[in-house]
Amino acid sequence: MAGGPTAGASAEIRPDSRRWRVLATLCVSVVLSMTTWFSATAVTPELRVAWNLSDSAVAWMTNGVQLGFVTGALLASLVNLPDIVRLNRLMATASVLAAASNALLLLEPGALGAVLCRFATGAALAAVYPPAMKLVATWFVRSRGLALGLVVGALTLGSSMPHLFRTITAQIDWQAVIALSSVASLCAGASFLLFAREGPFPFGKAVFNLRQTGRVFRDRHLFLVNIGYFGHMWELYAMWAWLLIFIQSSGVAAFDPQTASLITFTVIAAGFLGCFGGGLLSDRFGRTATTAGFMIVSGTCAIAIGLAFNGPGWLLFSIALLWGITVIGDSPLFSAAVTEIAEQDVVGTALSLQMGIGFALTVFVIWATPHVAAITGSWQWTFLFLAPGPFIGAWAMLRLRKSPASLKLAGGRR
Repeated sequence: MAGGPTAGASAEIRPDSRRWRVLATLCVSVVLSMTTWFSATAVTPELRVAWNLSDSAVAWMTNGVQLGFVTGALLASLVNLPDIVRLNRLMATASVLAAASNALLLLEPGALGAVLCRFATGAALAAVYPPAMKLVATWFVRSRGLALGLVVGALTLGSSMPHLFRTITAQIDWQAVIALSSVASLCAGASFLLFAREGPFPFGKAVFNLRQTGRVFRDRHLFLVNIGYFGHMWELYAMWAWLLIFIQSSGVAAFDPQTASLITFTVIAAGFLGCFGGGLLSDRFGRTATTAGFMIVSGTCAIAIGLAFNGPGWLLFSIALLWGITVIGDSPLFSAAVTEIAEQDVVGTALSLQMGIGFALTVFVIWATPHVAAITGSWQWTFLFLAPGPFIGAWAMLRLRKSPASLKLAGGRR
């Protein structure tokens, strides 16, 4: 996302009065569309039995979305899709496609068919989330960190919704969760089409250029930002994907399947608070301080949650809740940091590489996590596997903080 030509004094003096209303509408639409991301993950226990799935097949159903998202995002960037198609039409069409590919699971296509459906869903969502980030930034110059944080918070809340659907439809077959998430995504498509509009501060083209990758990788400051982001992604999606199984496998007798789904929803949804807080903190105290602080806390939670595996239940829930808040709160800040620290003619390439490599990394971690549980014979200490990521990421951001280049971040609030 390259800096807009009008990001100057007039933007600060006369912000459009409609921007908060547009942001609220956009966030609701993102919540509805993102319910399809973890729709199958929320009913993993039922699908494992109904379709006789192995742990590896279950992991690839989640990874199908990740791979689809990476593929869709890179292809969209290569052809510069957000600049060819109006953003509201692009997001509306993508939401409908996500709903359709998600609904195909109701036909019970088997393991391979399900992975392909999930891949198609992820590819469609790649035309929802990044364009939504770009669109909201066209409305905000001041408070942009907060605005982007709220959009990521909407993604987080939407990702948690299937677990709420499973809680309220506990006495109904798993198909209800898939149907509800598809209907929600259809509603998102209508909302995007009718209400999403670009703001008064448009961005220049930010395209992927393979010839610029060398410049991105040779930039030491961008390298540190990306290491921070990769450490964040190492932890995030594997935690979201396997938290339900971890809770169901715990030694807390009170955590029956319905309660486990409710806890998982609450923990992931709490990330909205983290995104809101992260946006506020980054605008006030800076990017590196906020990202490093969040990752240190989330990495500590990845270690500590194993200590509460056998109870008491309140302690396990408390650690998981804190983890849910901090594991995502720093997410939008890495993209913001790239737009601020990179040379403007490579911003598009830098953002595409950051997201592409980051999401590709999640594929490996999501696949490997249940294998770690199988090797150790229990889920108790499995999340230790995730802990190095955020600590390495925090180190990278604190290292960046010592550089004069960090003064480019958040208007000097590094």
